[in-house]
Amino acid sequence: MATDSPVPRLGLGTWQNTDFDQCRESVRTALDLGYRHVDTAELYENERPVGSGIAAADVPRESVYLATKILHPRATENDVTPASIRAAVEGCLDRLGVERVDLMYVHWPADYDLELVHGTLADLRDDGLLDGVGVSNYEPRHLETALDVDPDIVANQVELHPLLPQAELRKRYADLDVDVVAYAPLAHGDVFDVPELETVAEKHGVSVPRVTLAWLREKGVAAVPKATSEAHIRDNWASRDLELADEDVATIDGIERTERFFDPDYAPEW
Repeated sequence: MATDSPVPRLGLGTWQNTDFDQCRESVRTALDLGYRHVDTAELYENERPVGSGIAAADVPRESVYLATKILHPRATENDVTPASIRAAVEGCLDRLGVERVDLMYVHWPADYDLELVHGTLADLRDDGLLDGVGVSNYEPRHLETALDVDPDIVANQVELHPLLPQAELRKRYADLDVDVVAYAPLAHGDVFDVPELETVAEKHGVSVPRVTLAWLREKGVAAVPKATSEAHIRDNWASRDLELADEDVATIDGIERTERFFDPDYAPEW
């Protein structure tokens, strides 16, 4: 975990939550329950309901850590230039209905000129459009290039869960003082089929997702699990009260099954 990281340890993920009313309500519910971290992206096509949910919640905007993402290969039709990057950031702000975001991720490294990308985002940070710059799906080699241009990168959001613990990547990013944020932290629901997680959950009398999210917290990893129902939003939030014993962590660390769910053709060589 990065020193004095500004990223709250547990947030609400919104990937695939594209029904306007459902998305708006899940964001509002999460914030009113205590969440202060909401994660979205240009490609998710739900920034408008996310922004509406933030506005509807009984929580001041300045108390919400709002993160979104630009520069996904599927959304980048033309050459990536400083002007196109600024337009993408301004588009996110417009759809979210905010003047700035707390964290703007580069969604994938792809074939972009990373020096140009990160130089431009640093300028936009200086202009007040965003407070922090993050990266997503970056391997250490990509991050090192980015850090040469902008040493103030906050976090890397990657697929990370008990079936893909990313131990070496976590260590490398800790050495670079860059936070790690887990997407798909519940392994697309496959955590329910892992005996080791079920054993720990039964021991504590809690759900498997609570155990999984508590394990991530023990590893110093922030997580943004997607949830739409109030019951699941509450259950994930309750993971903050679960303290795992060393033997519990060791049990989960001993899982031998490995699975990566996100490996598109534009992904880097993992």
